[in-house]
Amino acid sequence: MTHRFPIRVYYEDTDMAGIVYYANYLKFIERARSDWVRELGIDQNQMRARDGVVFAVRRVEADYHQPARFDDVLEVRTVAQSVTGARLVMAQEVWRGGDMLFSAVVTIVCLSETGHPARLPANIRRIVH
Repeated sequence: MTHRFPIRVYYEDTDMAGIVYYANYLKFIERARSDWVRELGIDQNQMRARDGVVFAVRRVEADYHQPARFDDVLEVRTVAQSVTGARLVMAQEVWRGGDMLFSAVVTIVCLSETGHPARLPANIRRIVH
């Protein structure tokens, strides 16, 4: 299942050349992942309070294909590639119409309140799998 999240490029997202500053793509895909998790019915505040764990990005492998510009309407597409007891791997792409501008593979893990690695809660593995 592909989650789709619309984003408009604002002036604050661009650099002096009027194109999206490279690090802002990471913000765009983070917003899309947060929205995807919320739509799955996962309450991250409750997960922290009940299970004592939080999501953390472990790894991002990113490719920049084409620039986005001020006032572009973009769509972030998110797909879960794999889920194990310890990690969730997601593919994310940023599109403008029929053009893919950015792609990334993001590895998500859980951390305990002390910052140590923790297993993904079983209910989350079931929902995402």
